[in-house]
Amino acid sequence: MPDIGDIAANRLSADQYQRNFDDIEAPLDRKRALVEASRCYFCHDAPCLEACPTGIDIPGFIRKIATDNVKGSAVTILEENIMGGACARVCPTEILCEQACVRTAQEGKPVNIGALQRYATDWLLDRGIQPFQRAKSSGKTVAVVGAGPAGLACAHRLALLGHAVTVFEARPKAGGLNEHGVAAYKVPHDFAQREVGFILSLGGIELRTGQALGRDVTLAQLRRDHDAVFIGTGLGGVNALQLDNEALAGVEDAVAYIERLRQADDKSALSIGRRVVVIGGGNTAIDIAVQARRLGAEDVTIVYRRGPQNMGATGHEQDFAQTNGVRIRHWARPVRLIGDSGRLAAAEFESTAAGGPGRRFTLETDMLFKAIGQVFVAAPVSEGGQALLELQAGRIAVDAEGRTSLPDVWAGGDCVAGPDLTVSAVQDGKRAAHAIDRYLRNA
Repeated sequence: MPDIGDIAANRLSADQYQRNFDDIEAPLDRKRALVEASRCYFCHDAPCLEACPTGIDIPGFIRKIATDNVKGSAVTILEENIMGGACARVCPTEILCEQACVRTAQEGKPVNIGALQRYATDWLLDRGIQPFQRAKSSGKTVAVVGAGPAGLACAHRLALLGHAVTVFEARPKAGGLNEHGVAAYKVPHDFAQREVGFILSLGGIELRTGQALGRDVTLAQLRRDHDAVFIGTGLGGVNALQLDNEALAGVEDAVAYIERLRQADDKSALSIGRRVVVIGGGNTAIDIAVQARRLGAEDVTIVYRRGPQNMGATGHEQDFAQTNGVRIRHWARPVRLIGDSGRLAAAEFESTAAGGPGRRFTLETDMLFKAIGQVFVAAPVSEGGQALLELQAGRIAVDAEGRTSLPDVWAGGDCVAGPDLTVSAVQDGKRAAHAIDRYLRNA
């Protein structure tokens, strides 16, 4: 985007950009990891384990850290969650394992499970250790569509079980949202690609980038050429505000902008408004709002149609945004975008609060980001206008093992109903891989 008026690049110094997009959490060193691990009670029927979607033996991996068996700790994590390194950075531990931690109820301060998980998995990746070995070849082949958390987890487990896997990814890089869609300060320093490299180093997985389902390959082709198919394409569409003037310069899709930001070698080259408004209440809204501030926006406001307890973003994420200088205004929805010479100048909002609906206010803004959710695009799994797979609530319908309405096709991750979390996508891929394995061995 060219610099026009109050939208500009190079708002900050090089040092400020470096600090703003560095790790938000400093990793634990050995001493601090040992101290934190010593806080764990190693509960026999650990509630933290029950709260982990991938079923990681959390007391088990922490006990190994406490005894300085870091490699063993990492293997314990990765056996259940091959993307444990990314999940340690992006997983909402505050509402999962750490919320369930016994110390949360006793002291209000859980064991820092996420930081310990990162300590162990980073130790392994930093040393280039590949702890897994493939089973004997089964002679079967599986196509995996989408190289995000669900697809990569499925591909890794299938390869581990001895099957040959080809992964088809539409983008130039694998990694899914970890590479393209989360805030740059959450997964910085090319970590997403390092993790992809670790997964592929197992062997038995061929990655083909620039291959989109429905454009370069079809579902019919994949079913013909492979013994089974797994679909983990995520959500390809973005909801619109359904307002006039939505095409004004300065109105942006938050997901697309975050991807540009994450792929930019030079963050200072990205233009950002001086006054920014974000519409939405999920993690994407928080991520774009905070990053707008860190790119140099002076005034950033998130506007959400309901209350804080209804926001998709956790309380921790909401607090993080506010401590980073972002205002959050609840109980309001956009009703009009106001332009000036073809560019966004202001947005008008209407109150949605009980007892005061209809009251209006206007926010002057140079840039407005839409972060009101993504939708599954069914066209790639359709033929002649007819869906090849049964859909449910706008996403691919699957059974408890991830099997679709076609007997040799499974799906998982954001393209199916369920929590839109990296850790849940990993579990979907792993669960489907075991179901595919049983299918192939009985075929």
